[in-house]
Amino acid sequence: MKKFAIVAFAAVLVFAFTVPAMAIDNIFGGYWRTRAITQQNFDGNDSGSYDLTRVDTRTRLYYTAKFSDNFKFVNKFEMDAVWGDSVYGDIGADGVSVEVKNSYADFTLSSMNFKIGVQGLGFARGFLFSDDAAAAVVTYKGDGITVPFTWIKAYEGGKGTDYNDYDVDYYAINPAISLNGVTIKPLVMYMTSKDAQEWTSTSPYADFDLWFLGADIDAKLGAAKVWFTGVYETGSADPWDGGSVDYSFSGYVVAAGASAPVGPVSAHGQFFTISGDDDGLDMDVDNFWVPKGQCYYWSEIMGNGIFDEQTPANVPKYNALSNITAINAGVSFKATPKLTLTGDLWYAKLNEDDINGENSLGTEVDLKANYKIMDNLSLDVVAAYLFVGDAIYKQMSPSAPEQENAYEVGTRLSLSF
Repeated sequence: MKKFAIVAFAAVLVFAFTVPAMAIDNIFGGYWRTRAITQQNFDGNDSGSYDLTRVDTRTRLYYTAKFSDNFKFVNKFEMDAVWGDSVYGDIGADGVSVEVKNSYADFTLSSMNFKIGVQGLGFARGFLFSDDAAAAVVTYKGDGITVPFTWIKAYEGGKGTDYNDYDVDYYAINPAISLNGVTIKPLVMYMTSKDAQEWTSTSPYADFDLWFLGADIDAKLGAAKVWFTGVYETGSADPWDGGSVDYSFSGYVVAAGASAPVGPVSAHGQFFTISGDDDGLDMDVDNFWVPKGQCYYWSEIMGNGIFDEQTPANVPKYNALSNITAINAGVSFKATPKLTLTGDLWYAKLNEDDINGENSLGTEVDLKANYKIMDNLSLDVVAAYLFVGDAIYKQMSPSAPEQENAYEVGTRLSLSF
């Protein structure tokens, strides 16, 4: 994959610099960041098993060949390094680490837009999907409405007799309807495979059919903004071992949030709850079964935030959110034209008790400062403290070492162009 990425990156650069006669607009852009973080007591005690202190760098380079207003070829590449690692963050710094994030054609014919290739996609604010994927997206654009149909190839079974049965596909339709300051996006997504056991993300199942039904709503109420997301999943799957009783799915996500100016500050808050399973041994999958591609960041420690390396023990990760309820309230204050201060309070719990009979994940306080050093260059400073609940502290055993609250301190220098 790395060799392919390097060849692809080189080919795009050659293409960009050797065809000026074709009257192509060569558009370059990118993103760069360097982060320094320390994360302590993420296991909820003083064992040190989750402690981390490090510096890392990410570079993303974008190149778009624009042939006309209706035809573009889009490419995005990424390079990551932990300072001192053996990729390219070590002495000599000549390692190889180039990833292809996106490469797709984007063209419009009349009222239909087509995006074909590896691209970024999102459904239900990330509670369902927010990731890059090999996909085809066909979108009808009308007056006050867009109707995209998406096919994602999640897993390719390969060549051979019946190997096509191992394919896993996502199909989605997610219209957007705008009317009088309100945008409604109903969603239907279907995930299917004739034999899903070969893909690690669906390995417990054979014949697999899962439906996701939901909607996003965004509205302006005067100076306030409110949003809502709801997703219900239903479907069934045969067990991989040929058992006679099928798995039955019935999970859900409910989320809502709001923001509004209040005097000199901007207040904001959100809430989400995602179903858990009260009996993991039966064939009823009541927890929200998470499709690969989910990505929803929330608080700085429990929700991965700016420094997304790890979550505390027993807290569902940003890309495996299930069996959790969280609630937030916060304020932002623009202290100067260049400095913005933000404070957030979060509480989170498991909806179904863990194996120790605990459900409290804890209460978290996040403090952030963003300073715009110059155009396109900014500095973030983060301090977060988590009063750990017993579901974190006792996650290894009820007799875990002495309880310690978790904390995180970090900075991020970033630029975009």
